[in-house]
Amino acid sequence: MSSEANSRVLSNFLDYLRIEKGLAPLTVSAYATDILQFSEFLEKHKRLLMRARRSDVRDFLQQLFSHQVDGRSVGRKLSALRHLYRYLLLDKKIDHDPTLDIESPKQWKVLPKALARDEMETTLAAPLELHRGAGGNTKDSAALASRDHAMLEVFYAGALRVSEIVNANLEDLKLDAGYMLVRGKGDKERVVPLGRSAQVALTEYLAQARPALAARSGSSTNASVPIGNSPLLFIARGGRKLTRQRIWQMVRAASATSGRAASPHMLRHSCATHMVENGADLRTVQTILGHADISTTQVYTHLALDRLKTVYQKHHPRAKAR
Repeated sequence: MSSEANSRVLSNFLDYLRIEKGLAPLTVSAYATDILQFSEFLEKHKRLLMRARRSDVRDFLQQLFSHQVDGRSVGRKLSALRHLYRYLLLDKKIDHDPTLDIESPKQWKVLPKALARDEMETTLAAPLELHRGAGGNTKDSAALASRDHAMLEVFYAGALRVSEIVNANLEDLKLDAGYMLVRGKGDKERVVPLGRSAQVALTEYLAQARPALAARSGSSTNASVPIGNSPLLFIARGGRKLTRQRIWQMVRAASATSGRAASPHMLRHSCATHMVENGADLRTVQTILGHADISTTQVYTHLALDRLKTVYQKHHPRAKAR
């Protein structure tokens, strides 16, 4: 019975996140995972989500730490529980919030991993180089290499997330103006500039590779699918939608040529890191990354300070001993 009661609470909360809050499916899924973990913890102690006490929340967090879960992940799970109990409180399902006055675990602001600039250049060129190295004698392989090269350029130029690449539409691309419209978390829109390299790669992809990919059915099961009608910018054979897993595999294979095993998120952080290193202000980086709060972007602050010190030492008359 406790399992059924907890399932109903979780189901209603997830409906609230999807319908009333309008959160993205991946965000809702993350909430579900964290709250389900707490629910299973409670069930072992024969307790319900709506009967949880502050001591239950504390014990749950302590168990996470004892299993070597890092502070950032524990903080995220506590945040999910806070949102759940705030919802139940506002809906008058409970009369007290068990997460009240529980301090968030101290979270160190760790700079995300990024590729060095020479590693990034090698990664960007990898699809075309690998295609040439393999002989480059099929139309399909040439089209796929062009597509992958264009995707990597857009990843790096606009600091895009995987979901933003997967769901980018042709109509979102304003190639002549040098930018594209990106729909990020919570369906928020932002405009992302595209550099010259990305524009050239996209032009080549749209002129030859994309039509070639759209014109192939891929398999007999997809033979009835109208070809060339996909609204998506980046497509698989037969005009089908690319999967997140396929993009991860592509990025990993491309980055392996530089001696690194990068993820799409590393390309995003590489863009932000290199912009700050070259003097971009954090507010601009925040806009390009699509961060709702500047505090999220401030993880790159020390890079800006390093450059500030370098410029100061070089140009201020009193900075160096004479």
